[in-house]
Amino acid sequence: MSKKIFLATDHGAFEQKEAVKKFLIDEGYEVEDLGTHSTDSCHYPEYAIALAKAVQKEGRGILLCGSGIGVCMVANKFKGIRAALCHSVDLARLSREHNNANVICFGGRISSSEEVLAMTKVWLATEFEGGRHQTRIDMFTDLGEN
Repeated sequence: MSKKIFLATDHGAFEQKEAVKKFLIDEGYEVEDLGTHSTDSCHYPEYAIALAKAVQKEGRGILLCGSGIGVCMVANKFKGIRAALCHSVDLARLSREHNNANVICFGGRISSSEEVLAMTKVWLATEFEGGRHQTRIDMFTDLGEN
């Protein structure tokens, strides 16, 4: 699996993004921080669009906003993106095992930095099971926008 990780957030989860970025760099991942770079109010679709387009080409992505819902909705509009909104370690694991999620989404107003880090660690360490799960993914892979 690629060690390239794209990272993006709006102002609602800036603290969590910075914690994840430090962890990823410390673990040897190649991190591309697509913003935002402050807590100033901004528009989450800009960051989710940039990340989805980047992940379409290579690597995986971690997206955050206040709830995680908005960025997840935007990312899933793009062909080949399988973004999963996670609020627990179990969901993070299942998003990889069963759904081969290439983008994980978190809510900065829902999950603490510690919770986001725990879910990120599990998500990065979990492999896709394939088999019947691949059959299901194949059923929707060609949907979405370019």
